[in-house]
Amino acid sequence: MSKNGAILVLSGPSGAGKSSLIKKIEDHIGAFYFSISTTTRPIREGEIEGVHYHFVDQKEFKQDIEDEHFLEYALVHGNYYGTSIKPVKEALKEGKIVIFDIDVQGHDAVQNRLGDITTSVFITTPTLKELKHRLNARGTDAKEVIEGRIEMATREVQRITEYDYLVINDDLDCAAEQLKSIAQASRLKMPSMKISEFIHEWEENS
Repeated sequence: MSKNGAILVLSGPSGAGKSSLIKKIEDHIGAFYFSISTTTRPIREGEIEGVHYHFVDQKEFKQDIEDEHFLEYALVHGNYYGTSIKPVKEALKEGKIVIFDIDVQGHDAVQNRLGDITTSVFITTPTLKELKHRLNARGTDAKEVIEGRIEMATREVQRITEYDYLVINDDLDCAAEQLKSIAQASRLKMPSMKISEFIHEWEENS
């Protein structure tokens, strides 16, 4: 039996360890595609096209908006950022799990368009205190940036009930095992159209 394509949405505060968890499970969940945002901002030193972002000009981005090629998009500090639906559809056809690392607004957009094949997971630290500690320990962000991330995290955490699963990343190995099980189960989620087809076939073969 061919594997079904599926969508796995991961949300949660910066510093919760989403990237570390993905690295831990990527060899254990079968073929997957990590959804990369498209942006009109200039490529930065060290970034690679098709790895960090898909870099396009404003004209191409606006054409894709017109053609409804984005699941969601936003204008941030004069640059567009969006999630292109084209590579997502291709990956689903190939039976891959499509992994999104997006915020709660992005989760809303994916649920609206592809809800019946989407499994969503909110990943967070055990406490706000631990999140603050991790963000400060990283040493990569200015104080104001950290404060902004903490403020956003306290807002996003209020929306955990909108997700299918909550993974508390206290112990990385334990959290990775949970996420691996969720990812594997996401392939079993059947779109409502397929369920209707099954019921029809089941009744026909009485």
